[in-house]
Amino acid sequence: MTLTHREITELLERHGLSPSRALGQNFVADPNTVRRIVRLAGVGEGDPVVEIGPGVGSLTTALCEVGAEVLAVELDRHLLPVLAEVVEPLGVTVVHGDALEVDWPVLLAAHDHWTMVANLPYNVATTIVLQLLDDAPAITTMLVMVQREVGERLASPPGSGTYGIPSVKLALSATAEVVARVPPTVFIPQPRVESALVRITRRAEPVVSCDHNEIMALVRTAFGQRRKMLRRSLSGLVNAEQFAVAGVSPEDRPEQLGVAQWDALTAAVLADRDTSPPAAPQWTDDH
Repeated sequence: MTLTHREITELLERHGLSPSRALGQNFVADPNTVRRIVRLAGVGEGDPVVEIGPGVGSLTTALCEVGAEVLAVELDRHLLPVLAEVVEPLGVTVVHGDALEVDWPVLLAAHDHWTMVANLPYNVATTIVLQLLDDAPAITTMLVMVQREVGERLASPPGSGTYGIPSVKLALSATAEVVARVPPTVFIPQPRVESALVRITRRAEPVVSCDHNEIMALVRTAFGQRRKMLRRSLSGLVNAEQFAVAGVSPEDRPEQLGVAQWDALTAAVLADRDTSPPAAPQWTDDH
């Protein structure tokens, strides 16, 4: 049922298409790889699965092979006739839309829990993953194929050289691990980089007490000068007493802090903000 390299080439030729570099299209053209992805995703008969960027349907057919109920969101209108030919007869629902703009709660209303399985375009992979963690709470697990460096960054622990803003933002809502690597040779066209499969699992319970936006405001400021100690990069935002209350060393650098420490530091700042005396009234010439 899954598509081979030859079949994908013939499909593209018959429809007068070629992969779009602007959209970051690299189609998986190896049945063993797509079956491996499905196996690692752990989905099976009747499981609701959302796929972003199905392309010509190579991964989609592997999902159908195990009986998953697939909703596929495709941005490229030129690929819709291909998907109508290849996957719609298998019962797949194809939606033409931008994953960064569709109304996910409405689109996923049929089920309480979904798994996302996708070969994501390299140029928007991080944005899609992080936005869906915010906007699509029904997606409880993801198995995504991304550029290897992107996958390592998403799954990086504190202290790693690849740990940064995306790592912290993801860790506020989920856990992530790189579960496999994928060589360039299985794609049409072949990318110049290695890919990685990343498993992302949404946290069942919050691990922080502060609002995510408040935490990320500090995180972005600190990582804006990641080589500097926190007392310098957060100067004017966090004082010595707040560092002490949070149990965070002002000599640390941002990549050394896990989400619990970022939460504690944010809480210390917000506590002082809430107890600060109101600002004196500003009089004008009218008073």
